[in-house]
Amino acid sequence: MKIALGCDHGGITIKPAVEKVLKENGIEIIDFGCFDSSSVDYPDYALKVAEAVSQGKADKGIVLCGTGIGISIAANKVKGIRAAVCHDLFTAQMCAQHNDANIIAMGGRVVSEELAEEMTKVWLNTPFEGGRHTGRVGKITAIENKYFK
Repeated sequence: MKIALGCDHGGITIKPAVEKVLKENGIEIIDFGCFDSSSVDYPDYALKVAEAVSQGKADKGIVLCGTGIGISIAANKVKGIRAAVCHDLFTAQMCAQHNDANIIAMGGRVVSEELAEEMTKVWLNTPFEGGRHTGRVGKITAIENKYFK
């Protein structure tokens, strides 16, 4: 499995924790940065990760900023991306299980390193349930097809 990873200066604090989980699980990381705490613009990193996932260069993606909100909004502007902001284990599980989220977003200012590790594990190890959720994800795709020309 390949995971595209990107963060801004607000997410850099939890990036090592996420990388640790990925490496421990033998997952290849495509690291788009950032690499230090210098101020950068989160849309640039969201775009790189989202394009990698939408183009099949990565299986899934993880994006990190101060809250996870801005970077997820930017990632969701790429067709085919279902980026979900998560702040606890339940939201990490549900975004995978019910929404088939192909990108998880977390915030370095709202999530501890330990929680970021656990959420990454839960998200990676929770399969999409399918069933009634397949139709709902299909409706999301239909919205994309209507507005993403």
